[in-house]
Amino acid sequence: MGNSIDVKLNEDFSADLGKFEKNIQDKVLFSGAAAMATVIYDEVLLNASPPRMGRVTGNLESSIYRVYSPERSSETQKTYRISWNKKKAPHGHLLEFGTSHAAAKPFLRPAFDKVDQAIEAGKQNMKKRLVEES
Repeated sequence: MGNSIDVKLNEDFSADLGKFEKNIQDKVLFSGAAAMATVIYDEVLLNASPPRMGRVTGNLESSIYRVYSPERSSETQKTYRISWNKKKAPHGHLLEFGTSHAAAKPFLRPAFDKVDQAIEAGKQNMKKRLVEES
């Protein structure tokens, strides 16, 4: 005889199928959000790097991070935080917002001008991931 495949369907099939769909949805949403965050993160790094920031110690640039935020995420929304480590670069807010004696040299806020590119990267990554998971 030839090869065969045994498939066992039971009353939990619908529940198992729902779990499978949710797993794919999570992976696709995750990959899209990660791709979007990467575009913004890369722009923040570029903005915080020389020569844009003038005299450089490297503290600000090395303090920039991108991290998934489970407490701000849900089944239908995946959230990443992009910021700087305030302990490593406590002067970050002075550069971002300025002071009464120094003009602002924002590095975080201008990165959001790349939101259209970030959305497109997210869409492309979700399409790719959906094909991989199918």
